[in-house]
Amino acid sequence: MGPVIGEDGLARCPWGDSDAVMRAYHDDEWGRPVVGEAAHLERLTLEAFQSGLSWRTILLKRPAFRVAFRDFDADRIAAYDDTDVERLMNDAGIVRNGAKVKAAITNARATVGLRDHGGLVSLIESHRPTSWAPPATTADIETRTPESLALSKSLKKAGFAFVGPTTMHALMEAIGLVDDHLAGCHRSSAA
Repeated sequence: MGPVIGEDGLARCPWGDSDAVMRAYHDDEWGRPVVGEAAHLERLTLEAFQSGLSWRTILLKRPAFRVAFRDFDADRIAAYDDTDVERLMNDAGIVRNGAKVKAAITNARATVGLRDHGGLVSLIESHRPTSWAPPATTADIETRTPESLALSKSLKKAGFAFVGPTTMHALMEAIGLVDDHLAGCHRSSAA
């Protein structure tokens, strides 16, 4: 399937025209670079929580995630203990999955540990593909690439969890390391 024309006359990726929440995310955020450690940690964390769920669910819960995870300040999350895990597991505003909650804390600690080795932002961005062409149809979109596999391996080596290659490809799409807006979508670099 190729781009669809929305009520406003703009061509979009089909998923980006399903409702107002997804349209706003598609048009204003997805595929645009983020800046800073907290923004990268937020996207990495939310991609992990999204695994097995709809992205719309995560978007609706994002304000609660930001409160629960202190605006994704790695130092503050890294200090979380068992009391914080229990608090998070009782927070109906977020996705209450024990393995993902613990992974978020693990990943904050790993983020702090990376600061002496270039940092999280540098590590993620070092896996940007050297060439990329926007897909023509949804069937052309890859869910994992050599670069997302390499990023996954690098993050795991640095102590991160819930960073498989498919999740890392989704992260790379979300933060603009790859442009998977369909050719013809008004947000595509090919538009």
